[in-house]
Amino acid sequence: MAEEASARRRKPEPKTTKSAESDPAESQDETPEQAAPKKSKKKSAQDRLDDDNDSSSSYFLDTFRVLTFLVLAYVGLSYLVSSGETYSYGIADPSKYTKLDWWKKQFTGPIYLTPAQLATYDGTDPTKPIYLAINGTIYDVSSNRRTYGPGGSYQYLSGCDAARAYITGCFAEDRTPDLRGVEDMFLPIDDPAVDGKYWSAAELRELKKKERAEAERKVHEGLAHWVGFFKNSPKYDFVGYVKRPEGWPGTEPRRQLCAAAAKGRKRRVAPGTGGK
Repeated sequence: MAEEASARRRKPEPKTTKSAESDPAESQDETPEQAAPKKSKKKSAQDRLDDDNDSSSSYFLDTFRVLTFLVLAYVGLSYLVSSGETYSYGIADPSKYTKLDWWKKQFTGPIYLTPAQLATYDGTDPTKPIYLAINGTIYDVSSNRRTYGPGGSYQYLSGCDAARAYITGCFAEDRTPDLRGVEDMFLPIDDPAVDGKYWSAAELRELKKKERAEAERKVHEGLAHWVGFFKNSPKYDFVGYVKRPEGWPGTEPRRQLCAAAAKGRKRRVAPGTGGK
């Protein structure tokens, strides 16, 4: 009985836990993947920036593709509707870069026309462009047919080189590039009774030299203005040059001032009178 009571009082021995030191084999079974800490799924700032750049690039690329398609479609339809005349059908004043003729000229180079050949481009033939020349250079003014075509306010300037008319204003009479004597319109009229009273012969000769130099300057500046106007105009295209006969303008008679230009001349102003 005593042994039985002793057995009942005996407590079971507590279980011992395994440690890494007591069971090295079990510690070695753990894989590196299990031991490494888990990576965070949260994107870094650089990753988000890269994603934004990719999205922006894709957006701009798609936009560029759409715009390119629309431009090409418009150009193609304009070419078909206008029967090959322009790539910008429906625009009142299209750029020269949208005109088929302009591109043709870039490859063919400038043309050279005699005055007789240039005269056929005065707008009377609707199948031809309208050309005018100034100081030997030819321009296409077809974009302003209402002004330079038949019945237009400047129809006399078409089909010729009317450089003289740009100075004198006599469009119908001075359809020529011959500028000889045109400076006379800026010279004062001689008045022997007055001139001899205020200047000696030597002084008058020197005065006339200065007056002529000033008149020639006005002619040069007036012509340069219109030359620059056509050269720099986005509406009028350069075409080529006028072929002149050898020895020109000496091969033609010297022209007189047109009536309007001659009428504008004034008498020489006496010193101290203030033009009165």
